[in-house]
Amino acid sequence: VEEIARQADPVGEVAWSTVRPDGLAIRQERVPIGVICVIFESRPNVVTDIAALCLKSGNAAILRGGKEAFHSNQILGRIVSAAIAQGGLPAACVQVLASTDRGMMDDLLKQRNFIDMVVPRGGEGLIRHVTEHSLIPVVKHDKGVCHTFIDASADGDMAVSVSVNAKAQRPGVCNAMENLLIHREFPQARRVLEALHKAVVELMGDDDIQALASFVKPATDADWDTEYLDLVLSVKQVAGLNEAVDFIRAHGTGHSEAILTRDYENARLFRQQVDAACVFTNASTRLADGSVFGLGAEVGISTQKLHVRGPMGARDLTCLKYIIEGS
Repeated sequence: VEEIARQADPVGEVAWSTVRPDGLAIRQERVPIGVICVIFESRPNVVTDIAALCLKSGNAAILRGGKEAFHSNQILGRIVSAAIAQGGLPAACVQVLASTDRGMMDDLLKQRNFIDMVVPRGGEGLIRHVTEHSLIPVVKHDKGVCHTFIDASADGDMAVSVSVNAKAQRPGVCNAMENLLIHREFPQARRVLEALHKAVVELMGDDDIQALASFVKPATDADWDTEYLDLVLSVKQVAGLNEAVDFIRAHGTGHSEAILTRDYENARLFRQQVDAACVFTNASTRLADGSVFGLGAEVGISTQKLHVRGPMGARDLTCLKYIIEGS
C-alpha cells in the first residue's frame, strides 16, 4: 500500500496531444473508469491491494470476497474505511460486501447503471460464471496454462534453475509453468527432468521424454490443456522454435510464456510470434506479477486484449478522454 501511495498519480496524465491546422488544441488525458467491482475468492490481501489501487486512480471499489476469508475481509474493510474517512474522503468509496451469497452476486452483476467494470479473481468456475452472467464489462483474470521453451542453445544451469522456479516455487498460482517444451537437441534435458523430480514434481511426458527418464509418466491429450495448480508438469520434446510456437498457440491461454536461449534471433522471433500478455526471455513465468513489475500490487492479470493486458496497476484503472479547446 505504501509503494502504491508513492507512485505518480495517473489521473490527468496526457497520453497524446496535437494542435490542428484550424487551431483546435486536442489532447487525451487519463481519467478514472468510475466504480470497479472485484469478485474474488480466498486471498484477503485483495481487499487492501484493490482499495489502494482504486484510490490511487480515483475510482470507487465494491469488493465481494468468498467464504474462505470472510472474517478477515470484513476486518480489513473496516480498517480501510476508517483510514479513508481519516483522510477526508467518503468512507463508502471502498465497500466490502458483508455477504457471500451467490444470488446477491448475480444481482450485483446486473447493476450496469452503477458499476463500470467487473474483475473476477479466482478459479475457472468463478470466472466463467461472472463472464456468463454479467451485464457489465468484464476484465478476465483467466487461467494460466503457461509454457517454458528450452531452446537448443539454452544455458544448462539456467534451464534447471528457471524450470524448477517456474513450477515448484509456488505451484498453486496462475503464473506457474504448466507445460515444459524441450528442444530435441538440447543436451541437458535429462538433467532438467531430474532436478524437477528432485523438487517432488510429478512429470507427465510424451514418448520422447519418457524415454529419457523412468520416473516420467505418459501424458494424455488433456494434460496439455490442464492448469494443474499443483506439483504436476506436462513435458514435451519439440523439433525447434516453430513447433514450440505452434504448440503454445494451440494450448496457451494468453497469460505468460517464456523462452530460454542464447540465440538472439530465436528470442526475437519467439517474442514476436507468441501471443500472450507477458513474454519472457531467460526468466521464469513466476515473475509475471504486478509487484515485480513495479505496480505495487495488481487488480489481476488480464488475459484478454481489450483495454488492458497483463498485470493491472493503478494506471490500468483509467481510460482516456479527449479534451478539445477551440477559440
